[in-house]
Amino acid sequence: MTQAPIGEYALLGDTRSAALISRRGSIDWLCLPRFDADPVFGLLIDAEHGGRFELSVAGEVEARSYRAESAVLETHWRAPSGIATVTEAMPVNVTGLRPQLALVRHVECTAGEVDVRVVFDPRLGMPGRRPRWSWRGDALLCEWGSLALLLQCFPGRPPEPGAETTTRLGQGGSLTLLASLADRTPAVLLPRSTALDLIEETDRDWRRWAEEIEYAGPFRPAVVRSLITLRLLTYSPSGAPVAAPTTSLPEELGGELNWDYRYAWPRDAGIGSGAFMAAGLTQEAQAFLRWLQIASRLTLPRMQVLYTLDGTHGHPEREIAGVSGYRGSLPVRASNAAARQHQLDVYGWVVDTAWHLASLGSELDGPSWRMIRSLADFVAGCWRSPDAGIWEERDQHKQHVSSKLMAFVALDRAARIARRRGQDLERAQRWERERDALRSEVREQGWSTQLNSYTATYGSQDLDAALLLVAMSELEDDRPERIRSTVAAVRRRLSAGGVLLYRNRPSGDAASGEGAFLACSFWLVDALARSGAVEEAEAVMTELVALGGELGLLAEEVDPGSGEMLGNHPQALSHATLVAAALSIEAAKASGTRPGSRRKRGVPAA
Repeated sequence: MTQAPIGEYALLGDTRSAALISRRGSIDWLCLPRFDADPVFGLLIDAEHGGRFELSVAGEVEARSYRAESAVLETHWRAPSGIATVTEAMPVNVTGLRPQLALVRHVECTAGEVDVRVVFDPRLGMPGRRPRWSWRGDALLCEWGSLALLLQCFPGRPPEPGAETTTRLGQGGSLTLLASLADRTPAVLLPRSTALDLIEETDRDWRRWAEEIEYAGPFRPAVVRSLITLRLLTYSPSGAPVAAPTTSLPEELGGELNWDYRYAWPRDAGIGSGAFMAAGLTQEAQAFLRWLQIASRLTLPRMQVLYTLDGTHGHPEREIAGVSGYRGSLPVRASNAAARQHQLDVYGWVVDTAWHLASLGSELDGPSWRMIRSLADFVAGCWRSPDAGIWEERDQHKQHVSSKLMAFVALDRAARIARRRGQDLERAQRWERERDALRSEVREQGWSTQLNSYTATYGSQDLDAALLLVAMSELEDDRPERIRSTVAAVRRRLSAGGVLLYRNRPSGDAASGEGAFLACSFWLVDALARSGAVEEAEAVMTELVALGGELGLLAEEVDPGSGEMLGNHPQALSHATLVAAALSIEAAKASGTRPGSRRKRGVPAA
């Protein structure tokens, strides 16, 4: 079977798991019962053994989009002799007599006649295993031990697993498919009327949630779509945000840069929480801090680079045999060895989240403050040590300047919180002393007079796009010319064409085979806005938003030549930095930000 381009996949979700649907109507990825479980539809990374669930119309897709400010997907088909619309949803509300997970797919012929094709071929695991199946009345029951997947079809019976059926619909005719999960619980069968009600209920739930988003600037459609995506990628039972719902989608087609992102990175989650807060959605940020308190209870004052959805350390990284990979990109991996790294920047993102909560008037409770306090103490004692860096380098640790910038943020924001609370003032004095010492060292050892820029590591002549964080860190607020010259150097050296940036070029010349890293371009927007170049920031932002295409979804990277998305999809970090960049532009407009001026309170970093 053919795997669609990464950027063509739409996202459906219920805040516990997520389905990826190709433009031609095939669900090629869905893990059950949650994000980090085995896939039951896994064709996305295993064209030979992976399962899929296709609902398509004989003809061509004319348009595909989400309903406005909603997570309900609509696909408009034009057939040789008719027109049809497919509407799909996964309801968030599973209370009462409802399945643990429900996926509703409804096709209606709106003109003429159309032929509808259905293939339901679930296969659990990697490589996929076919189910034991049976009938429960007119419902198809597929089982793998204690896990069961049901399929109902209105009207009629579903096809047998792996079989293809074609149904002709005339004008006004419709077909509804309802897939539901039973994991160590009784199966729940629903009538057709309830299945259709679930679509409209899902639409209402998302619209109500989106009404709370306070941002009303020119990029609102992209901001709302990104915030919906971030919420879809948050595991609601624990509050843990996953970096992406997928594993092993390649950063380089045919290459080995294939990683499992179905975990919670405090860095990415902190950036996402800041985006939620600045848009007026503080509950999501508070839920993140509560989850992190539980997740880090056994490791404090040290913070893990990533955690499982339950807050544990996870399993050792392993390569999965017998799986073909996305377009031959091997290996396919489960778990992620980055969990064992020391990454100093993580602490800055977490403390910055707490600072923005406090600055917005949501005072930290005792457990949250104790966690933040211990993180700041840890940074005060270890910031001089090398680390793996934000890009999780798997060789020797180095003195990464971007890591020092975020260590500065951790110490600075923790001291601000302490002084705001009027507590732990002696600690705050120590944090401020270490902050000032860190600033002096970074200015001396991290700056290149030759490049007129900060550098990737102490004493090197390499650049790193994460250096754009110098603007949000406020380390150089009194010397804005250094911010501007660093931004210029990064754009010149790491340009991937247009508004795109490579995250680094260690060799100093040609980039590796990976694509341009989208978060870096949004950090560029943030840095431009904070430096007073608001019109330029808006122009760059407009081009970046357009990369999301008809669905407004972004992967981790983009191929500068073809424009195709690369890496795990959709990527929480890309969407979080998009939101923060848009809000940075608005804050700069509202406060008249110029080089060296203070940020409007409560606006997070991109």
